[in-house]
Amino acid sequence: MGEVESLLWDGNDAHGRLRVTQVGEYRYLVFGDECEQSCMYLPDPAWLEYDYTRGMLLGALLHQAPQEALFLGLGAGSLLHAAQQKLGVPSLRVLELREQVPELCRAYFQLERLHGLQVSLGAAADLIDQQLPADLVFMDLYGDEGPSAEHLNWGFLSACWQRLKPGGWLIINQWTAENGAPFAAPLLRGLFTRRYWECPVCEGNVLLWVPGPQTDAPDFDALQARVSAVQATLGYDLSRLLQGVRPAS
Repeated sequence: MGEVESLLWDGNDAHGRLRVTQVGEYRYLVFGDECEQSCMYLPDPAWLEYDYTRGMLLGALLHQAPQEALFLGLGAGSLLHAAQQKLGVPSLRVLELREQVPELCRAYFQLERLHGLQVSLGAAADLIDQQLPADLVFMDLYGDEGPSAEHLNWGFLSACWQRLKPGGWLIINQWTAENGAPFAAPLLRGLFTRRYWECPVCEGNVLLWVPGPQTDAPDFDALQARVSAVQATLGYDLSRLLQGVRPAS
């Protein structure tokens, strides 16, 4: 028999229903009635269970020594834990729309273990222009019905890119269309002039790695070397995802 799911918290805010559930040693943040937003393995909060979060972490390895990371969307915080514990990023900033999410992360998802963390509440579209530049910008703005409108907004995507330091990377968790290309591919190709790379994952998403100003194209041999160097620390191998990376479609 499978392990029983326990309901730890259930409530609503202005944007809908929020729940925290647990199965065994895995704890989940759930939006709406069924949308499993993110997952944390309690013995190791930095463990990334989903391929899409692993693809985002893989993109972060393109930067040799990131000092500041900006996260658009908090989720349960596993990617923040991974960025700090596995990649050594000392400064973490988050823009989060829903006030209840950071509170739940403090109560149920070990947010207090992170150092150098700053959480700003509000819509990312309203806050992005106020942000200091970062080495990495992670965009993962999803609700219970899919990606937010910001994923299709030229001005917002451009503002995210402009928040990058020289040498930085914008990493976007994007849905895919029926042909396997990123959702809004024509917009992305026009905005970034085809200068980005795609990392498709099994959940049906594709991670976009967009180089910032004065940022060279990926050195895939160097990236493979970094993947090999962190494999023992991570507990899983990112090479399979790396093999699927392709230029902008």
